[in-house]
Amino acid sequence: MPDSTFFIKTFGCQMNIRDSEIMAQKLSENGYIETSVLNDAELIIINTCSVRGKAEQKVFSMLGSLRKQKLTNPALKICVAGCVAQQEGQKIIDRMGHVDLVIGTQHIYKLPELLAQLSTGRTAINLSDTYEIPQYIPKIQGSQTTDFEPLEPARPFQFSRFVTIMQGCNNFCTYCVVPYTRGREVSRNAEDIVQEVDILVQSGVKEITLLGQNVNSYGSTNTVANGSLPYSFARLLRDVSRVEGLKRLRFTTSHPKDISDELIDCFSTIPNLCPQIHLPVQSGSDRILKRMNRKYSIASYLEKIDRLQSARPGIAITTDMIIGFPGETNRDFQDTMDLLERVRYHGSFSFKYSDRPGTAAASYAEKLSETEKGRRLQIFQNRQDQISLERNREYIGQTLSVLVETNMDGRLMGRSATNHIVHAAGVTGTIQPGAFVDAEIFHAGQHSLLGRLSE
Repeated sequence: MPDSTFFIKTFGCQMNIRDSEIMAQKLSENGYIETSVLNDAELIIINTCSVRGKAEQKVFSMLGSLRKQKLTNPALKICVAGCVAQQEGQKIIDRMGHVDLVIGTQHIYKLPELLAQLSTGRTAINLSDTYEIPQYIPKIQGSQTTDFEPLEPARPFQFSRFVTIMQGCNNFCTYCVVPYTRGREVSRNAEDIVQEVDILVQSGVKEITLLGQNVNSYGSTNTVANGSLPYSFARLLRDVSRVEGLKRLRFTTSHPKDISDELIDCFSTIPNLCPQIHLPVQSGSDRILKRMNRKYSIASYLEKIDRLQSARPGIAITTDMIIGFPGETNRDFQDTMDLLERVRYHGSFSFKYSDRPGTAAASYAEKLSETEKGRRLQIFQNRQDQISLERNREYIGQTLSVLVETNMDGRLMGRSATNHIVHAAGVTGTIQPGAFVDAEIFHAGQHSLLGRLSE
């Protein structure tokens, strides 16, 4: 369907953002034109997340609102992709009769082909239930494996990009659906990763974030380069960091049990590796961590935090926290608050526990009431906000290097190497997105910093 317009709405994590980029590329290669206005689109794709119940509810709410748009424009095609599609495929078809295509996480590369099948009629296609764990295919004669197809070179002002290094997860945390929606761990060929980063950097990208459900276990499950096993994530970081012209390197997400001494050492030996790490802990209670199947203790977690801070003084550490896990007592919650005080995270993503279909924790007894979970979450978030403000005030008087993201009407916004948002007003001259500027911080809020540009 050449020259058709498409709109993609993305829910969830960076992996979903990356999947949306891939779908946009595949559609553009087949004559589709992307629009930023939902009502102008002839094809609407909702890329979904099922990690938390609230995200899933947002998906069904948006689908409900699109029903009227479909009635007024019967030619409109609606596609649901991602983890909710993988998990609830036929239920979406049954519940939302106006949906044309449901496509699971491993079928996004087939999107143009599947849409072509819809052009002859409005028969809904549900491919979510034909999921197979992707098998690693070695690089042959310079070709790219279909499971990990890279993006084309960056377009103008695309100065920061994600690069997928692996898919799936082998951890089976009792609350998490990822192993069921994205399959087992499969690591991408290291040479292909370095080549893609080089292409992106040569086309103007300054900052690369390596993506995986658990990047620390990269290379442990299949051959990734030159027939060599194992090929550690730390080794991959070093190889990527040497790409000429790469200014900043980040990665997400890490599992605490797989943080190695070799990886920690990278923070002191790789100059362009940003002094920032997201290290989800999920709970401050050893008893709850065991029920979650997290495979580490708070003592071992804190030991790794101390070593990271020693390797890179000033490193910014953020985390994820689940509040109100089944069986969480007042003592368990206090352990979580004690951990917050001990580490003093620069920021955190915290959520009330919610049952996810098919997970072990969904069958656990001792569920907390929504009221109690909400009460505890509010206590945690209020204290985190206070600590975040105190942490941010530590930057006052410092001069930070800022990668500019926007510069409109003399108001500049960008990010520091520690991933803090930095604003500057009264900017004169032309500073393009993607440029680096030095900003002296004079004010701090809970979620951002204010600075004045150095001469």
